Amino acid sequence: MTLYEELTARGLIAQVTNEAEISEMIDNGKATFYIGFDPTADSLHAGHFMALSFMKRLQMAGNKPIALVGGGTGMIGDPSGRTDLRNMMTVEDIEHNCECFKKQMSKFIDFSEGKALMVNNADWLLNLNYVDFLREFGVCFSVNRMLAAECYKQRLEQGLSFLEFNYMIMQSYDFYELFLRHGCNMQFGGNDQWSNMLGGTELIRRKLGKDSHALTITLLLNSEGDKMGKTAKGAVWLDAEKTSPFEFYQYWRNVADADVINCLKLLTFLPLEEILEMEKLQGQELNRAKEALAYELTSLIHGQEIAERERDTARDLFKSGGAADMPTAELTASDFTEGTIDILSILQKSGLCPSKSEARRAVEQGGVEVNGDKVTSFSASFTPDDFSDEGLIIRRGKKNFRRIICN
Repeated sequence: MTLYEELTARGLIAQVTNEAEISEMIDNGKATFYIGFDPTADSLHAGHFMALSFMKRLQMAGNKPIALVGGGTGMIGDPSGRTDLRNMMTVEDIEHNCECFKKQMSKFIDFSEGKALMVNNADWLLNLNYVDFLREFGVCFSVNRMLAAECYKQRLEQGLSFLEFNYMIMQSYDFYELFLRHGCNMQFGGNDQWSNMLGGTELIRRKLGKDSHALTITLLLNSEGDKMGKTAKGAVWLDAEKTSPFEFYQYWRNVADADVINCLKLLTFLPLEEILEMEKLQGQELNRAKEALAYELTSLIHGQEIAERERDTARDLFKSGGAADMPTAELTASDFTEGTIDILSILQKSGLCPSKSEARRAVEQGGVEVNGDKVTSFSASFTPDDFSDEGLIIRRGKKNFRRIICN
C-alpha cells in the first residue's frame, strides 16, 4: 500500500484537484506543502491533532512540511465555521501565541537540517501597500464567486464584516508567497478551507501561468474529526500547563465507543492492520482500543515515559478509586466556614462542577464519590482533619477526578 492509499484508507483524504499527480508526488517525497495555524490562543489544542499527524506522516515519507503561523491573518480572523466576529487580538498577543506554537510544533515535527520550515505570514502581509495590492491581486478575485463560498454564505445572515471578507484573499496570497519563496507546491486544510485554498491555486495560475505547479488537497474533517475539534477547543490543550498529561490521557481514554476506531485511524501511527483487528472488538473489549488511543497520543505529545506513567495511573485509578498522580485542587482556611466545607463547595472550587446547582444534580444522580464511597447527600461536609496527606480523591461520573488537598 502506497502512502496516498494509506491516507485514503484511514479516511484522511476528502477532495483533491489532481489526484494522480498529488499521489505520485506524495508517494515519492516530492511535495513541499503547508498547513496554516491561526494563533488564536497560546497553545495548540486537540483539534489541531489531525493536521499535525498528517504533517508528520508526510514528513516521514520524505516530503517537506511548512508550518505557517498566521501572525498576519490572525489580525483579521477566519470567518470559516463561525457565526460571529472573532475577538480582535493585539499584536503582542499574536506574537506571544506564535512563539508558543513554535515550541509545541518543534516537539512534533523535525525542523532540523531543512527537513521542515516554520514561517509567519506577518512577514509579508503586514507590510503590504493596500492600493498596490488591490491593483495587482484584487483583480484576480470575483466577488460573486467569493460570496458563493460556504465559509461566507453561512455568515451573510448574521453579518459578515469587510475585515473578514478579506480573509480569502489573504490566505490565497499566502500560498502565492510560499510558492515563490519556498517552492511550496501543495496546500492542505480542512473541508471548511476548500474555497480559500482553491483561491490560492487559482491566484498562482493566473499570476504565473497555467503550468505553474501548485496543487490543492484537503484533509477529511468527518463527523468524528469535526466533533473532536469543536469539543476540544479551549478544553484539551497540548500544553501540559493548560491540560495536564493525566487529563490529556483521560480525554482520549474516554472517547465515545463510536469514535475510537476512527480516531485511531486518523490520529495514530498504529498499523492499519492492527486497528482493523481492534475494530472487531465489542462492548467492554473496546476499552483496549481506547487505552491504545490514549497511550499513543499521549506518547506523541508528552513522551513515552509520561504516557506509560499515565496509563499505569489510569489503571490504578479504575481499580482502586485512587491515584498518586492526577489533577489537584487546593483548599485553604478561607474556603472553610466554621471549620467545615460541604461537598457542593468542593465540587465547584475543584472545577469538577461549574456551579453549585450542577454539583447538587451530580450528587442527587449518584455520580459523586469521595475516596471510593458514593456521596448520598449534598449536605455532606468535611473538616480539615478529613484530609489525609494524600488529600481526598473526588470522582464525578466515570471520567472526571480531582485530588483535593488542604493547606
